[in-house]
Amino acid sequence: MVVLGRITAPYGVQGWVRLHPFGDDPDRWREIERWWLGCEENDFSAWRAYPLQDLRLHGKTWVVKLVGVDDRNGAEQMVGQFVGAPRSALPATEQDEFYWADLVGLNVVNEKQERLGQVVEMIESGAHAVMVVVDGEIKRLLPFVGHVVKDVDVAAGMMRVDWELDW
Repeated sequence: MVVLGRITAPYGVQGWVRLHPFGDDPDRWREIERWWLGCEENDFSAWRAYPLQDLRLHGKTWVVKLVGVDDRNGAEQMVGQFVGAPRSALPATEQDEFYWADLVGLNVVNEKQERLGQVVEMIESGAHAVMVVVDGEIKRLLPFVGHVVKDVDVAAGMMRVDWELDW
Protein backbone atom coordinates (compact mmCIF):
# COMPACT_ATOMS: atom_id res chain seq x y z
CA MET A 1 0.00 0.00 0.00
CA VAL A 2 1.31 3.46 -0.91
CA VAL A 3 -0.01 6.43 1.06
CA LEU A 4 -1.01 9.19 -1.37
CA GLY A 5 -2.54 11.89 0.83
CA ARG A 6 -4.91 12.75 3.63
CA ILE A 7 -8.54 13.87 3.88
CA THR A 8 -8.60 17.31 5.53
CA ALA A 9 -12.21 18.52 5.60
CA PRO A 10 -15.70 17.99 4.23
CA TYR A 11 -16.60 19.98 1.14
CA GLY A 12 -20.25 20.88 0.74
CA VAL A 13 -23.18 18.71 1.79
CA GLN A 14 -23.13 15.89 -0.80
CA GLY A 15 -20.25 13.81 0.60
CA TRP A 16 -17.31 15.53 -1.08
CA VAL A 17 -14.05 15.89 0.89
CA ARG A 18 -10.92 18.01 0.56
CA LEU A 19 -7.71 16.11 -0.18
CA HIS A 20 -4.20 17.10 0.85
CA PRO A 21 -2.08 15.15 -1.67
CA PHE A 22 1.40 13.89 -0.81
CA GLY A 23 2.54 14.46 -4.38
CA ASP A 24 2.39 16.95 -7.19
CA ASP A 25 0.10 15.24 -9.74
CA PRO A 26 -3.05 13.91 -8.05
CA ASP A 27 -4.96 14.30 -11.31
CA ARG A 28 -3.34 11.03 -12.46
CA TRP A 29 -4.92 9.24 -9.50
CA ARG A 30 -8.21 9.17 -11.46
CA GLU A 31 -6.80 5.99 -12.98
CA ILE A 32 -7.03 4.26 -9.59
CA GLU A 33 -10.42 2.52 -9.43
CA ARG A 34 -10.54 2.05 -5.66
CA TRP A 35 -9.02 4.32 -3.07
CA TRP A 36 -8.23 2.96 0.38
CA LEU A 37 -8.78 5.00 3.55
CA GLY A 38 -7.47 4.39 7.04
CA CYS A 39 -6.48 6.16 10.22
CA GLU A 40 -3.02 4.65 10.71
CA GLU A 41 -0.41 5.52 8.09
CA ASN A 42 1.52 2.28 8.55
CA ASP A 43 -1.20 -0.16 9.70
CA PHE A 44 -3.17 -1.11 6.60
CA SER A 45 -5.14 -3.94 8.22
CA ALA A 46 -8.12 -1.71 9.07
CA TRP A 47 -8.16 0.26 5.81
CA ARG A 48 -11.35 0.23 3.73
CA ALA A 49 -11.73 0.44 -0.05
CA TYR A 50 -13.93 3.07 -1.72
CA PRO A 51 -14.52 3.28 -5.47
CA LEU A 52 -13.60 6.72 -6.80
CA GLN A 53 -16.60 8.60 -8.15
CA ASP A 54 -14.95 11.93 -9.00
CA LEU A 55 -11.83 13.98 -8.40
CA ARG A 56 -11.37 17.60 -9.35
CA LEU A 57 -9.32 20.68 -8.69
CA HIS A 58 -11.35 23.41 -6.98
CA GLY A 59 -9.24 26.55 -6.96
CA LYS A 60 -5.99 25.36 -5.40
CA THR A 61 -7.64 22.51 -3.49
CA TRP A 62 -8.39 18.96 -4.62
CA VAL A 63 -11.86 17.67 -3.81
CA VAL A 64 -12.89 14.02 -3.97
CA LYS A 65 -16.19 12.17 -4.15
CA LEU A 66 -16.08 8.52 -3.10
CA VAL A 67 -18.88 6.05 -3.84
CA GLY A 68 -20.97 5.44 -0.73
CA VAL A 69 -20.17 8.75 0.96
CA ASP A 70 -23.29 10.74 0.12
CA ASP A 71 -23.70 13.43 2.76
CA ARG A 72 -21.76 15.79 4.97
CA ASN A 73 -21.97 13.42 7.95
CA GLY A 74 -20.23 10.70 5.96
CA ALA A 75 -17.63 13.18 4.74
CA GLU A 76 -16.96 14.39 8.29
CA GLN A 77 -16.16 10.81 9.32
CA MET A 78 -13.40 10.72 6.68
CA VAL A 79 -11.51 13.76 8.04
CA GLY A 80 -7.99 12.90 9.12
CA GLN A 81 -7.87 9.58 7.31
CA PHE A 82 -5.00 8.72 5.02
CA VAL A 83 -5.64 7.85 1.37
CA GLY A 84 -3.69 5.11 -0.32
CA ALA A 85 -3.69 2.44 -2.99
CA PRO A 86 -1.88 -0.83 -3.60
CA ARG A 87 1.36 -0.41 -5.55
CA SER A 88 -0.08 -2.50 -8.41
CA ALA A 89 -2.99 -0.04 -8.85
CA LEU A 90 -0.83 3.09 -9.14
CA PRO A 91 -0.20 4.77 -12.47
CA ALA A 92 3.34 4.31 -13.74
CA THR A 93 5.65 7.22 -13.02
CA GLU A 94 7.37 9.23 -15.71
CA GLN A 95 11.16 9.48 -15.87
CA ASP A 96 12.48 11.39 -12.83
CA GLU A 97 9.13 11.03 -11.03
CA PHE A 98 8.87 9.04 -7.84
CA TYR A 99 6.31 8.05 -5.28
CA TRP A 100 7.43 9.15 -1.82
CA ALA A 101 7.22 5.54 -0.68
CA ASP A 102 9.96 4.74 -3.22
CA LEU A 103 12.28 7.34 -1.70
CA VAL A 104 11.94 6.27 1.93
CA GLY A 105 14.75 3.85 2.74
CA LEU A 106 17.18 5.08 0.08
CA ASN A 107 20.77 5.64 1.14
CA VAL A 108 21.93 9.18 0.47
CA VAL A 109 25.47 10.11 -0.58
CA ASN A 110 26.87 13.43 -1.69
CA GLU A 111 28.89 14.07 -4.83
CA LYS A 112 32.08 13.16 -2.94
CA GLN A 113 30.50 9.76 -2.17
CA GLU A 114 30.26 10.63 1.54
CA ARG A 115 27.32 8.96 3.27
CA LEU A 116 24.75 11.43 4.59
CA GLY A 117 22.33 8.78 5.87
CA GLN A 118 19.06 7.20 4.88
CA VAL A 119 15.74 8.81 3.90
CA VAL A 120 13.36 7.99 6.78
CA GLU A 121 10.49 10.32 5.91
CA MET A 122 9.21 12.80 3.36
CA ILE A 123 7.54 16.05 4.43
CA GLU A 124 5.49 18.48 2.35
CA SER A 125 6.63 22.00 3.23
CA GLY A 126 4.34 23.93 0.92
CA ALA A 127 7.07 25.11 -1.44
CA HIS A 128 8.52 21.64 -2.08
CA ALA A 129 8.98 18.22 -0.52
CA VAL A 130 11.65 17.81 2.14
CA MET A 131 13.57 14.61 2.85
CA VAL A 132 14.39 13.67 6.43
CA VAL A 133 17.79 11.98 6.18
CA VAL A 134 19.12 10.26 9.31
CA ASP A 135 22.61 8.93 10.00
CA GLY A 136 22.87 7.72 13.59
CA GLU A 137 22.19 10.72 15.82
CA ILE A 138 22.44 13.20 12.92
CA LYS A 139 19.21 14.31 11.26
CA ARG A 140 19.30 16.42 8.10
CA LEU A 141 16.43 18.07 6.24
CA LEU A 142 17.19 18.22 2.52
CA PRO A 143 14.91 19.81 -0.06
CA PHE A 144 13.76 17.39 -2.74
CA VAL A 145 14.50 19.75 -5.64
CA GLY A 146 16.51 19.36 -8.82
CA HIS A 147 19.48 21.52 -7.84
CA VAL A 148 20.03 19.36 -4.72
CA VAL A 149 18.97 15.87 -5.89
CA LYS A 150 21.30 14.86 -8.71
CA ASP A 151 20.45 11.18 -9.18
CA VAL A 152 17.92 8.69 -7.81
CA ASP A 153 18.41 4.98 -8.38
CA VAL A 154 15.53 3.24 -6.63
CA ALA A 155 16.61 -0.21 -7.83
CA ALA A 156 20.08 0.27 -6.30
CA GLY A 157 18.65 1.92 -3.17
CA MET A 158 20.78 5.06 -3.66
CA MET A 159 20.36 8.79 -4.07
CA ARG A 160 23.16 11.24 -4.92
CA VAL A 161 22.80 14.84 -3.76
CA ASP A 162 24.68 18.13 -3.89
CA TRP A 163 25.00 18.54 -0.10
CA GLU A 164 27.99 18.69 2.22
CA LEU A 165 28.43 16.75 5.45
CA ASP A 166 28.74 19.94 7.52
CA TRP A 167 25.67 21.71 6.16
